[in-house]
Amino acid sequence: MAPLKVGDKFPEDVAFTWVPVTDNDPTVCGMPQDYDASKEWAGKKVVLFSVPGAFTPGCQANHLPPYIKKLSEFKSKGVDIVAVIAFNDAWVMNAWAKVNGVQGDDILFLSDTKSFFAKNHAWSMGERNGRWAIVIDKDGTIQYAENEPGRGVTVSGAEAVLSKL
Repeated sequence: MAPLKVGDKFPEDVAFTWVPVTDNDPTVCGMPQDYDASKEWAGKKVVLFSVPGAFTPGCQANHLPPYIKKLSEFKSKGVDIVAVIAFNDAWVMNAWAKVNGVQGDDILFLSDTKSFFAKNHAWSMGERNGRWAIVIDKDGTIQYAENEPGRGVTVSGAEAVLSKL
């Protein structure tokens, strides 16, 4: 299947797994739950970015922090939800949110278990998710879709996405 591109509609069959962040202790996690993105994101403007893996050096140091730091800028530009996905399981994603000080649903840390979404609708890097970002408009249309051309964080970074909103 080809990756989503600008002008495409967000698929109706997208689900992830997650453990909601309810405390700040990364060693304590609840039970994973299904997260029906197609339903939860209907009528909302969403920034979805993908990383190859939670806690990996580039993702932890360069990709995630600007999204956390600039969350209020995303909200001021009409973004309802910012979400990050990786192939890691829901417990790892939950711990990654807590270690980075993310509370509640400020940014959703969703598990793309076995990279199903990345392989079917976006970009993957072998068995892992690729590094990319998409913006889904309130009507479900993809407004921005960029895959990193190399190993750095450029077109999928917070600054690049903000500049397109």
